[in-house]
Amino acid sequence: MKLLAIDSSGLVASVAIVTDEAMLAEYTVNYKKTHSQTLLPMLNEIVKMLAMDLSEIDAIAVAAGPGSFTGLRIGSATAKGLGLALKKPLVAVPTLHGLAYNLYGTDKLICPMMDARRNQVYTGLYEFIGDEFKIVKEQAAVSVEELLAEINSLGREVVFLGDGTAIYQKMIEDKITVEYKFAPIHLNRQRAGAIGALGLIMYKNNQIQTAEEHEPVYLRLSQAEREHAAKELLQAENEHAAKELLQAENEHAAKELLQAEKRI
Repeated sequence: MKLLAIDSSGLVASVAIVTDEAMLAEYTVNYKKTHSQTLLPMLNEIVKMLAMDLSEIDAIAVAAGPGSFTGLRIGSATAKGLGLALKKPLVAVPTLHGLAYNLYGTDKLICPMMDARRNQVYTGLYEFIGDEFKIVKEQAAVSVEELLAEINSLGREVVFLGDGTAIYQKMIEDKITVEYKFAPIHLNRQRAGAIGALGLIMYKNNQIQTAEEHEPVYLRLSQAEREHAAKELLQAENEHAAKELLQAENEHAAKELLQAEKRI
């Protein structure tokens, strides 16, 4: 089978075409331009280089999140649009699963880290038992300190990768108590090839969805949504406080009225 893979969940934009036997092509860019500028031209270039028609693919694997809200929306919209146009199913590969899969075959604990800001990372913990990819801890948004405490408690050597490692390297070095390594530069960022390799496995396990069904996984609200929620909460609290104040004033007024009536 032949599968198109897309990852625009983080700083990297990456597109690949993979089959059961090989990765036919991979185009990855990690430099300044936005994913909306790079993703479709990269895909077009790969298709031209392979002299193929996109109708030849069997499915589309996409990094489904978590990650950058804008990046996820671009990747999701691209995958959904292609899925609808080509009438092909989608395979939603969790972003951190794909990132961890870069380190296929290691006997170490694998810890991908994507910066989620405010001293938090999107992360998970993974391992390989033989050829089998295992999830030790499902992907989540957690504080770096909480993550490192959990890794320390497991007492296993760990390999860190992802854009969060550069940002929090000093904290890792200060707080980690187990043996650790940082993945080399060719393995420490998102790659569509890894999304495609996992996508093939998921496709064969019938873990597919229609283009209409697909939605990215954010794990937490965007900044705009958090600000909106905060405003709504503040408004609700203000309304509640106003009601309590009005009730107190009404009760006070009623008591004064009763006392006045008694005096009369």
